[in-house]
Amino acid sequence: MDNKSLVSIDDYTKEEILEVLARAAEFEKNPNCNLLEGKVVASLFFEPSTRTRLSFETAISRMGGKIVGFTDSSSSSVTKGETLKDTTKMVSNYCDLVVMRHPIEGSARYASEVSDVPVINAGDGANQHPTQTMLDLYSIYKTQGTLENLNIFMVGDLKYGRTVHSLLMAMSHFNPTFHFIAPKELEIPLAYKIFMDNNNINYHEHTEFNDIINDADILYMTRVQRERFADPLEYEKVKNVYILKNDMLENTRENLRILHPLPRVNEIAVDVDANPKAYYFQQALNGVYARQAIIAKALDL
Repeated sequence: MDNKSLVSIDDYTKEEILEVLARAAEFEKNPNCNLLEGKVVASLFFEPSTRTRLSFETAISRMGGKIVGFTDSSSSSVTKGETLKDTTKMVSNYCDLVVMRHPIEGSARYASEVSDVPVINAGDGANQHPTQTMLDLYSIYKTQGTLENLNIFMVGDLKYGRTVHSLLMAMSHFNPTFHFIAPKELEIPLAYKIFMDNNNINYHEHTEFNDIINDADILYMTRVQRERFADPLEYEKVKNVYILKNDMLENTRENLRILHPLPRVNEIAVDVDANPKAYYFQQALNGVYARQAIIAKALDL
């Protein structure tokens, strides 16, 4: 395994997180450079993605690199029965860095162990999504001026939402207070509650989505992910449970910012978009700068 891989957010120390965020700010000031000139990055997306794939490709292009790969496993040799090990070994012969999204939890860790070049996890099942976490942290830092001592409210699918799991682990360095708002069926998994207990992190669980959000610095909305449900009836039962409407923001803090990893389905009403507290589209743009910084770190540039 190449130790420059980023598979889980806990592959980064607190110092490395802050170093990458500082580098992201530099890329935001000057995104176009030739750091990746002569480098090839393999983009292996075994499941669909819009924002993550496009922001990685934009990051690589702005850094002067070349991209090879596929956007759908049906166009690869996986359909012929090729194993993840063989695909990873073969592709790592052709490139300097692998960016991978895969539907199976643990796949990115496994790929990093067989690859000859660093692997960046662009999401593995319901497990981790560390590059999303870094752009979330960058968005929080930009809007709040700090990562320390914040009230962070997470709403919606906290069971399968890999962005939630990664962000929770990353924020553990910065003394947050978490409020989790979810139906029983989608509550934060026990493993993460144990993690917070072990790290003395304050957290509160709620099933009601109401004026408790008035105490939030960050409101992190998530969609209920149809693709993670084996039973369609279970999905139908919870899909419309929490919808953020503009009038709910009336008494919230001035510094509140609303984040969402996107895509949005209906959990944020369209009238929220014009509210200055809505930050999810700027958050998506921050993904380019955060991923430029992650790529630079992985390749020691």
